[in-house]
Amino acid sequence: MSMKIQAAILRGAHHPFELIELDLDDPRSGEVRVKIAASGVCHSDYHLISGATQHPMPLVAGHEGAGVVESVGDGVTSIQPGDHVILNWAPSCGKCFYCQRGKSNLCDTYVGPIWAGTMLDGTTRLHEHGENVYHYCGLATHAEYVVVPQESVVVIRKDAPLNVAALIGCAVATGVGAAMHTAGVRPGESVVVFGCGGVGLSVVQGAALCGADKIIAVDTNPAKMAIARQFGATEALLSSDAVIQTIRDLTEGRGADHAFEAVGIPALQEIALEAVRPGGTLTLAGLSAMGTGTNLPGAVIVRQEKTIKGSYYGTVHAPRDFPMLVDLYMSGRLNLDQMVSQQYALPQINEAYDAMLKGEAARGVIVFA
Repeated sequence: MSMKIQAAILRGAHHPFELIELDLDDPRSGEVRVKIAASGVCHSDYHLISGATQHPMPLVAGHEGAGVVESVGDGVTSIQPGDHVILNWAPSCGKCFYCQRGKSNLCDTYVGPIWAGTMLDGTTRLHEHGENVYHYCGLATHAEYVVVPQESVVVIRKDAPLNVAALIGCAVATGVGAAMHTAGVRPGESVVVFGCGGVGLSVVQGAALCGADKIIAVDTNPAKMAIARQFGATEALLSSDAVIQTIRDLTEGRGADHAFEAVGIPALQEIALEAVRPGGTLTLAGLSAMGTGTNLPGAVIVRQEKTIKGSYYGTVHAPRDFPMLVDLYMSGRLNLDQMVSQQYALPQINEAYDAMLKGEAARGVIVFA
């Protein structure tokens, strides 16, 4: 059986989103159908439009979502209709090499079908006139309803507003996790964050939660200066040729203990390394285009013992960390309300991505009735 849903389909790179009616199959064994309440607008989805990320087409994008469980397939016992959930785009098996070593974000059991745009059994639940439509990240949250693997569903408390909870599924987990888990920022340390979008602002908040003493935010958009301070930055700098010297001046001439690049631009990654003190750490949390390279100076890295880390999904363990982040928000320790700077209806999806590219918003969110 299937149901008719409204969804934003992407037919190929350099195409706009198109709002159409699709068929969504019932959940099969081990799967869950969720009525989407909110879906975040993220640069990772835009990489599909620009062609920076290669993926089977046509597809329904969206990988940052929250909603209410509508029905479950056979064999699903820990998730019930009516549960409020955040969707996880890096499902883990709990048994593989990486899961057994505390790196569930790197689980390789489901990498194949996720990148193929299918469910875990290799088939799709989305169809247009009988033809397959693919699921981005196994989620496809730019739609009224989704069918996802149960491993991609994290149940949360029901008193948390779903329009902000959706952000935990990508931007917040990625940013807070990069500071808390990947880099392991410690109390009293200094941090500089390059890029103040949803991920960068979440890194700022993560650093503050970890007890960082000095948190320096850097962006090209003057409007982001005040926004970064609202999220916990002690200093906000407009990017310029002098920004590295200013960072050193603010850190007793040494550079920051930790630098984070939250955009995914190779040239900015190179600048961020300059902002790190000898013995410090650069964490790359922004997603670069496939096939791009970053020219980092080996002699400097060796002589100054600088560490460079990649951070994929903030090194989070979603079943543990999503509820924890919701609790931090509900207790007032994590600012998500101001991160939702603009809400859109699904027919406004192209407008939402245009605003994101202009840097007009901390995070845009598509909300459903």
